[in-house]
Amino acid sequence: MRTVPAATPPMLNPSAQTQPDRDHVPKVIVPAATLAMGTEPLPGAMDAPPAPPTLSQGPGSDDGSGTGRGTGDGPGRGRGVGDGLDLGIGGKAYQPGGDVSMPIEIRKGTPQYTPEAMRARAQGAITVECLVQTTGVCANIRVKRSFNPTFGLDQEAIKAAAQWRFRPGMRRGEAVPVLVTMEIAFSLR
Repeated sequence: MRTVPAATPPMLNPSAQTQPDRDHVPKVIVPAATLAMGTEPLPGAMDAPPAPPTLSQGPGSDDGSGTGRGTGDGPGRGRGVGDGLDLGIGGKAYQPGGDVSMPIEIRKGTPQYTPEAMRARAQGAITVECLVQTTGVCANIRVKRSFNPTFGLDQEAIKAAAQWRFRPGMRRGEAVPVLVTMEIAFSLR
């Protein structure tokens, strides 16, 4: 083990240090113009009569951006999108998250192959969206993403989704219709 001597730090004289001269800092004056008023027209812009200012810019009431009542977007009432209520999405449906729980799968539907898909040995997954009703049944089923529509598997995926059963999604202790996305897999064994 070696001992290395430490150097003593130099002593600083506080009176010898130079202080910055704050009186000689140049002042910068920036001319500012308010552009929010739109005083200068843009090239090619058309003059239109000013619209009455609203918080939503929508014809609905209560600051919504749609035609309905509430702060939502669409003809519904509440904060939702579409014709839903509260936070609903189109037709009184909810999206999972926040105070809305995801529906729980009870029984899964089995997709069937079409003869054309069997001959072509088509494999892949089709994404469908459905509205899980308060009864646990899928409604309003539609294909969001297809892997090959020529074999008729989109229709088979819709049939399989209709067979699924769920424990419905809940919101504040009450069953509510929830919009879910499912993946229907087609694979040969």
